[in-house]
Amino acid sequence: MNVTVLGLGSMGTALAGAFLDAGHAATVWNRTAGKDEALVARGAARAATAADAVGASPLVVVCLSDYDAVRHLLDPLTGELRGRTLVNLTSGSPEQARESAAWAASHGIDYLDGAIMSTPPGIGSSAIMLLYSGSPKAFAEHREVLASLGDPVDLGDDPGVASLYDTALLGMMWATLAGWLQGVALTGADDVDARTFTPVALRWTAAVNTFMSTYAPQIDAGVYPGDDATLDVHLGAIEHLLHAGAARGLDTRLPQLLKDAIEGAVAAGHGGDSYARLIEGVRVPHGA
Repeated sequence: MNVTVLGLGSMGTALAGAFLDAGHAATVWNRTAGKDEALVARGAARAATAADAVGASPLVVVCLSDYDAVRHLLDPLTGELRGRTLVNLTSGSPEQARESAAWAASHGIDYLDGAIMSTPPGIGSSAIMLLYSGSPKAFAEHREVLASLGDPVDLGDDPGVASLYDTALLGMMWATLAGWLQGVALTGADDVDARTFTPVALRWTAAVNTFMSTYAPQIDAGVYPGDDATLDVHLGAIEHLLHAGAARGLDTRLPQLLKDAIEGAVAAGHGGDSYARLIEGVRVPHGA
């Protein structure tokens, strides 16, 4: 299939390369000249203008710095885009994705918004996810082609949901890495290498995954039985983390933040509940 890729930063270049690797004909365009040379050497077609690039393919994939850049590029090209499928893999907010979908619909453009859950080196591997939401017709028609980039995950017809998941999952990533860094610093203060600690940490992460599966139905039901470990137990345990970190001169703001959340729930009479109870504090910070 012919696919057009607009934007050849490191991610856009990886996307175009994955399409070529999968045997698709790729037309590429970038505002700054020269970034397409390696792709052209591999068989991509260089478009002289963005309009030429859009006109070359029924499927147009755009990956730019932000949604403003996308609209600035595509606003003059609505005529060329009409009747085609636009897949926007630019990072942004759910609100921006919904606005872009409404803009596309007003111009007769079939629209999918997407989120790439990988860095450029992972593109093309079925082990990584790309999240999509928006036109069910567009996803069904182009799923096989999009699978060239990674495992395509359909999140439904609300075009903002892919960005919503992307934002939530990045939050999980940062929180997980922050906890890992805290653990590396704590064990490292007693001369344990990060490479020695990390395999044990990864094994523990697998156990933590089961906690999420246990707590998800509790959160949906709004009922938090403390069958595994109560907040009273967590509060006692986190004191050990704070003490150990302080004794080694570490920054303890992260565990203190967690302790404050647990302590607030316990003070409100929820000490016998599970850790999932803390979702209520996230939803209504500080009991507001």
